[in-house]
Amino acid sequence: MDGDMDIKSVDKKHIVGTYNRYDVAIVSGSGARCTDDCGREYIDLGSGIGVNSLGYCDKGWVAAVSEQLAALQHTSNLYYTRPCAELAATLCERSGYAKALFCNSGAEANEAAIKTARKYSFDKYGRGRDVIVTLRNSFHGRTMATLTATGQDVFHNYFFPFNEGFEYADKDIGQIAGIEGVCAVMLEFVQGEGGVIPVEKEFVTELAQLCRERDILLIADEVQTGIGRTGKLLASQHYGVLPDITTLAKGLGAGLPIGAMLVGDKCADTLTFGTHGTTFGGNPVICAGALEVLSRLDDAALEQVRRKGEYIISRLLSCPGVAGVDGLGMMLGIRLKDKQAAQVLKDCIGEGVLVLTAKEKIRLLPPLTIGDGDLQEGVDRLIAAIEK
Repeated sequence: MDGDMDIKSVDKKHIVGTYNRYDVAIVSGSGARCTDDCGREYIDLGSGIGVNSLGYCDKGWVAAVSEQLAALQHTSNLYYTRPCAELAATLCERSGYAKALFCNSGAEANEAAIKTARKYSFDKYGRGRDVIVTLRNSFHGRTMATLTATGQDVFHNYFFPFNEGFEYADKDIGQIAGIEGVCAVMLEFVQGEGGVIPVEKEFVTELAQLCRERDILLIADEVQTGIGRTGKLLASQHYGVLPDITTLAKGLGAGLPIGAMLVGDKCADTLTFGTHGTTFGGNPVICAGALEVLSRLDDAALEQVRRKGEYIISRLLSCPGVAGVDGLGMMLGIRLKDKQAAQVLKDCIGEGVLVLTAKEKIRLLPPLTIGDGDLQEGVDRLIAAIEK
């Protein structure tokens, strides 16, 4: 096809229609800004749904990926590679975990966590203790197991029969304690797709205690909250807990597909040869990029994430059309007074700023490295759209 291809028409004709795309075809980007096929520039406050943690085409990240690509693009997991080993060591050193498993997405990481929890319980207690409890309003992925794990009825349609062994609970310790045969509880510290809703610290503390007392694994789905998004490397660090398992994806790859499961000592050796695997997990090119991401997220950078988040909140709370702002760091959900989120999103595109929605809220996931000038201008455009 030639360079004058009508991207939107070809996409609609040949791509399975699982996405309700906005009327924008992005062709290039740099930092927090991207350009469409008509030459119009946007400030992106969604960063590819939290994936472009370093923004578009960050020079250091591009260099790390390109250097590794020129040396070794792939080999199977039958062999060792330095980027894979180094990334696992770096993640464990900075998070307090014992071992890592790499895959290709957040849903795959959550699948691995589900398998780990069930095998841990099977190895220790035998069959019959295999229930995974998740919270209502949660979202854990679109594979069959993770879709079943998702605590929203709207997702439980069409694909019957759904998997057995999942129960849903409110943020109620007594309710969770009353569920029988539980091997793990999985939660998001900030429910992203569910509306950018942080869980309460007291609930997390009590849940962690319950899990310890009953030898139930606590699984943290940090696919969206992890890798600096909330102003800490992991959102769990805001809550003073170290879950038995943490899953990561999105911002870790900074634009390339990666998922990771981190496991503590309790279940570090649960998965053994033949019990799990992946063709592309731990790919050296993607791991090289992820190492660059982690090298940039030092304490000073994480402090800047918190500062920028506070700036966004302070600006938005002064906007007459905003009822409130929820979230942590630069994972924020804007409650609107009168306008619908879908209309604000459309108006934002018109103002030259890209945002997201979550339920009835406008959701913001800016690049962690967004400059102050771009952030100020992006928020200006967002407020203009809200007040339009």
